[in-house]
Amino acid sequence: MDRLIYTALSGASQTLYEQQISANNLANVNTNGFRADMAMATNDKVKGGGFDTRYMAQEGASGVNDSTGVAEKTERPLDVAIQGAGYIAVQDKNGNEVYTRNGNIQQDDQGQLTIDGNLVLGDNGPIILPPNAIASFGSDGTLSVTPDDGDVTATMDIDRLKLVDIPVANLAKNGEGMLVTADGVPAQRDENIKVSGGFLEGSNVSAVSEMMSSIAMNRQFEAQIKMMKTAEDISDAGNRLLRGS
Repeated sequence: MDRLIYTALSGASQTLYEQQISANNLANVNTNGFRADMAMATNDKVKGGGFDTRYMAQEGASGVNDSTGVAEKTERPLDVAIQGAGYIAVQDKNGNEVYTRNGNIQQDDQGQLTIDGNLVLGDNGPIILPPNAIASFGSDGTLSVTPDDGDVTATMDIDRLKLVDIPVANLAKNGEGMLVTADGVPAQRDENIKVSGGFLEGSNVSAVSEMMSSIAMNRQFEAQIKMMKTAEDISDAGNRLLRGS
């Protein structure tokens, strides 16, 4: 009976964890460049006498779905969407290098380019845009500026986005939801990654799939609770038999 409770309880706990993952994915269905989280688990045998016939679910670190979202045209010069695999390197508030697929680049009061408050990294650190300049990105991430008087003959390249490719097995998220390397080693620039200027990639979350998964998990959780109730009923019945003997 104890083993049955452990099995049902660990299953219910894992289902709650998966529901939290699914709810967070749904909350970010409209977040630019969002990568859906995937619940991970392992199974461990329930120790004790007799045969090892029951297993408990053990919560694991969540994985990251690296499929590409749909890119939409914005015609905004500072918007970029990565073509295929790859990530944009940025620096968080703690000075750590993290990564994102969100190409909605902004400019702060100091001229620094940012994404969600993180500094966009180039060849020599954070990229700074000169004042009174019209900016545009080339397919390799090169940032070009033209004077605001429109004199294209004065156009010059000032920096280049740091674009990296990270194997999905080495991809993780930090506490702020930013992508990081699981081994903690900063990724190297990948010269083969291309971007499209004036486009933004949407979330790769499928709202329909997440809703269907949520319904299935609710039913699964109910079944696990019923299993625990059954275990309790079996225990009570056994106690009554013992008292009657």
